[in-house]
Amino acid sequence: LFLGLKRRGFDVVVDLRNSMFGVLIPAGLKTSPFLSVPRSVRHMKDRHLYKVRAMAGVEGLALERPKPVSFYISPRDEAHIDTFLKGAGIKKEERFMLVSPGARSHVKRWTESGFAGVIEACVNTLGMKVILIGDASETGICGAVRDMVPGKAKNAVIDASGKTSLSQLGVLLKKARFLITNDSANMHLASYLNIPVAAVFGPTDEVKYGPWADAGVVVKKDIFCRPCAKAQCRFKTLDCMRMITVTEVMRAAQRVFAGHSALGAPREKNDLKRILITRTDRMGDVVLSTPAIKVLRDNYPNAYIAMAVSPYTKDIVEGNPYLDEVITCDKNREQKWFIGFAQFALSLRRKKFDAAFILHPTARMHLTAFLSGIPRRIGYDRKLGFLLTDRIPHVKQEGQKHEMEYTLDVLRHIGVDPVDARLYVPLTAESAAWADKFLKEEGVAPQDALLAVHPSSSCISRRWPLECFAEAANRLAEKYSFSVLIIADTPHIEIAKELAGKLRCRVIDASGRTTVSRMAGLLKRCRLFISNDSGPVHVAAALGVPVISLFGRNQKGLSPLRWGPVGENCIFLHKDAGCMECLAHNCVKDFACLKAITVDEVVQAAEKILARR
Repeated sequence: LFLGLKRRGFDVVVDLRNSMFGVLIPAGLKTSPFLSVPRSVRHMKDRHLYKVRAMAGVEGLALERPKPVSFYISPRDEAHIDTFLKGAGIKKEERFMLVSPGARSHVKRWTESGFAGVIEACVNTLGMKVILIGDASETGICGAVRDMVPGKAKNAVIDASGKTSLSQLGVLLKKARFLITNDSANMHLASYLNIPVAAVFGPTDEVKYGPWADAGVVVKKDIFCRPCAKAQCRFKTLDCMRMITVTEVMRAAQRVFAGHSALGAPREKNDLKRILITRTDRMGDVVLSTPAIKVLRDNYPNAYIAMAVSPYTKDIVEGNPYLDEVITCDKNREQKWFIGFAQFALSLRRKKFDAAFILHPTARMHLTAFLSGIPRRIGYDRKLGFLLTDRIPHVKQEGQKHEMEYTLDVLRHIGVDPVDARLYVPLTAESAAWADKFLKEEGVAPQDALLAVHPSSSCISRRWPLECFAEAANRLAEKYSFSVLIIADTPHIEIAKELAGKLRCRVIDASGRTTVSRMAGLLKRCRLFISNDSGPVHVAAALGVPVISLFGRNQKGLSPLRWGPVGENCIFLHKDAGCMECLAHNCVKDFACLKAITVDEVVQAAEKILARR
């Protein structure tokens, strides 16, 4: 080969791989194997262009996109693809999309089930037919993906793998609306032809090898070890691929479908790749922090986002589609003593987080984030607040806004705009199935109307009198044929039993019998939830269940303005008893603020909500 090339007498030798041919073949003008390409030129396409322009002595070494004039497509290729599309039932002006699930290396391939899920979502959401592409070696992968597409969506999938030449594939790409692909040759061909691309990346570096079309979006999961650019994962798990979800790829597909590139609106933030959110207090507090998870995901779609919570509240965020990991911080057991605390901080250090958003200030979490070596620590300036890099004045006790807004203020501090901030509590299939079985065993049919009540709370100063709960429930049950479901945690079982004894209707006592997740399954079956100010209020609101929340204490930091239920058909009742200072559980007025809320007011509020529904 070398002798044959030498005899041809080339004037110019362009060697993009620094091989011996580039060094030994005589020519008047050659790319230099010793040229040092600046680190600022990162993409391989640009590095190749840099070498050629340096050889040619082009001033400025501009790296603009070359016009795709070198890819020849013959009329015969055009006719072949037109015939193929017609045979597949795709009309001349009908829009379709391409999916390329293969790649030369197995470490670059996203899961077949993931591609099948995205295809189903695209068919059902975007209403387009899907053509699978790949060379002859990828027909097995494409066939497996098509077989996994469920239901009627499979009828909209055409398998073209192994059925086109390279130039015919170019025709398909030019006619397609966009391409979803792994890091593969098809991605680069689409980029050259300037076809919108959504590319799934695992261990390889998207900065060097990512799509370079004007509308190119990369879907990746920035775990601590990527990009590694290794053919074999040293952890044998390929988490960087496995953790990418159908939802994330579908969002990227919708972006390129709408014509937004990674450099266009909405602009992605790329300064944070691994993010930790912490909220280690109680149930309602964690629920009210869930909007921050989605806001961060919207602004950092490719980041690895984890959340640290207490074991009791893990169910609230486990299964959240915008989180990659839930970390439990058990300050009462495993991490209570120094050794456990040190091991926990060390485990966080290994994850190499770029930033920690500490939504609830505690000395333990501030110290943990500091010892974990997290470079940027954002939170409220309280309880060892000097350990934070970004300190926000702590004024929550003034109760000037809702707790959810105080949480989002931590994100606003770094310039994140919370456009779509909604509560989210996942309702798992296991919890829904458990709720159905539990209610069936209690004699409740699917069509029976349920009224849920929560008569307990963490402090006696938040508990509406049981006699009032009983009278309100009895009146509503009589008018609307409700069965009454009593919710209470294990320490308050006696309160639930006392209330059950005062009810004249059918009672389902679930006190002490549920986890947080199973409680959510039960609440979702209810038409209305009446509760003291407590965590289950916010769980129900996040699930879209109408809520009446009863407030007592007259303190700004504990007011309904800060802790009221958020959501449609959610209201609160609160009375000012004229106290100069709230003594909480040491009240000397026999909790006049709570007793000021009448049964009539609660019943009227319930009737108003039920009339809307």
